Amino acid sequence: MKLHHPIKTLSAVIVGLGTVGAAHGAGFQLLEQNGSGLGSAYAGSAAIAEDASTVYYNPAGMTLLPGMNASAGAVAIKPSFKFSNGGSTSPTGQPATGGNGGDAGSWGAAPNAYFTWEVTPRWWLGLGVGAPFGLMTDYQQGWAGRYHSEKFSIESININPSIAFKATDTLSIGAGLNWMQLDADYRKAVPGIMQPGGGGVPGYYGDLSARVKAKGDAWGWNAGILWQATPDTRFGLSYRSKIKIDADGTTTIANRNINPAAGFGTGGGIINALSGAYYAETSVELPDTAILSVVHSLNDRWTLLGDVSWTGWSSIPNLTIDTAHPNPAAQKSKLDLRFKDAWRVALGAHYRYSDSWTFKGGVAWDQSPVQSDTYRPASLPDNDRYWVSIGAKYNFSKSTSIDLGYAHLFVKSTSVNNTSAPTAGTLRGDYKSSADLIGLQFSHQF
Repeated sequence: MKLHHPIKTLSAVIVGLGTVGAAHGAGFQLLEQNGSGLGSAYAGSAAIAEDASTVYYNPAGMTLLPGMNASAGAVAIKPSFKFSNGGSTSPTGQPATGGNGGDAGSWGAAPNAYFTWEVTPRWWLGLGVGAPFGLMTDYQQGWAGRYHSEKFSIESININPSIAFKATDTLSIGAGLNWMQLDADYRKAVPGIMQPGGGGVPGYYGDLSARVKAKGDAWGWNAGILWQATPDTRFGLSYRSKIKIDADGTTTIANRNINPAAGFGTGGGIINALSGAYYAETSVELPDTAILSVVHSLNDRWTLLGDVSWTGWSSIPNLTIDTAHPNPAAQKSKLDLRFKDAWRVALGAHYRYSDSWTFKGGVAWDQSPVQSDTYRPASLPDNDRYWVSIGAKYNFSKSTSIDLGYAHLFVKSTSVNNTSAPTAGTLRGDYKSSADLIGLQFSHQF
């Protein structure tokens, strides 16, 4: 694989792409692995086991599902990230040009499908398919933070075969294997050739486009226990392991918007010599999670749910990108993320209005892994958020039901002052963010 001169400029390009790679480890975990839990903000997720999606949240819950059960659905997610520039600078230290980037939030969907089978009165088997990580931010090309990010998308698929054992009338245990594939696509602008400007102030002639595509897969595991403490109260505890994914792919650098007056047309010259594709690889350890849930039947109408969960985001303190570059100084770049472990607390309730209708509601506080505005990437301007959810379940019969849920996420005011990538300049300003989620789940017992 041949890399071209000038080495100094190309080294800066590769180092700048480290910022791209770092966003692969941002807080893009998707809790929305069914539509039935959305209406109660996923409170009681490890103890409720109301359909086959318990395979994901707590495989021990399969012991509450007699016979064979199937459940499938999706949650549509629309985040909103609106940036307001507050003094961003270019890589040369001059005020950044370009607009605010529009609304970087884009519609996405988290589909799911599950199946459980009561093999014997003591043993259950299950299978789940979902997308535990994934979202997208998409800014207008040429915005003020284009050297940090223009478009970021991450997609995943997780296949989760499981088994459960009913040890006693009140205690069940379950476990599963997880094969996960992660596919990331990141795009940003990279400064072109630096030349002296007017008054001796240096400047860049045009931008290059940089795109990193990487894919990897790995195995993990999950386990859980379910305890029926009293006829009316049930506790669930579940854990999902870390998954270390070694991803590789290609970094592509292409010409874009080159200033013809500078003598570097889009057809070739020095700028064209920088274009090309370069092998890149990285490793990321996706976080482990633990959930403690309780479900309490207050009476024949009301069911109360509670949830405390923890995610070990500190498994990603930084991200290192290795690149096939002949210059040793440019073969490795490292981004300091300093992610912190995050907590989530949720409370919810179900009201059984009739044999056919059950209404749901819930609230939650969800903590971001981003420590401060210094380490907040443009690819994920994440912050703590509050959930407010409502939903309804309709039983067509004793064996068939459909769930519909809606949640709005209120995100606290978010500032950014990211200086972690010198070749990208400083991204400084504020974000107004929120999200809307709509979920649908269909379940059937055979």
